[in-house]
Amino acid sequence: MTAMIVATVLCALAICVGLMGIVIPVLPGSILIWIASLVWAFFANTTPTWIVFAVITLCIAAGMASSWVLTGRKLASMKIPKSTLLVSGVLALVGFFLIPVVGLLLGFVVGLFVMEYQRLKDTSAAWASSWEILKTAALGIVVELSFASIAALAFAIGCFVYFT
Repeated sequence: MTAMIVATVLCALAICVGLMGIVIPVLPGSILIWIASLVWAFFANTTPTWIVFAVITLCIAAGMASSWVLTGRKLASMKIPKSTLLVSGVLALVGFFLIPVVGLLLGFVVGLFVMEYQRLKDTSAAWASSWEILKTAALGIVVELSFASIAALAFAIGCFVYFT
């Protein structure tokens, strides 16, 4: 029984890291939550744990799909080139290593503004477009985090059921 407690605690920690990975997109948070719950279900190997894993899988899939659809549709309607997002992502990673945590957001914002300014050739239009992109990204994060939080709650309930 102690091995299962250790496995559960490690999986719970991985789920917490996954939730943080959604907010600070350095790690693939939803995937980490899914893998941790798979490991937990595999080690517990009972019908209720596999049911919990199925619920978590549905939550993670719904969260990721919703996030992709909402953000993708909005960015496509704004005609934002993929190069803008790529450069912003690269600058976010560079910023993360230059100025830990804060640099991630700063690098992303700077990348957005520079690429939008290059595309639109107008400072106010570039700021407005960058702000809309940031709001869209935030919406995607909130949606994915909401579904991942439901998955984490399902894991917690599953742990309670398993250990009682």
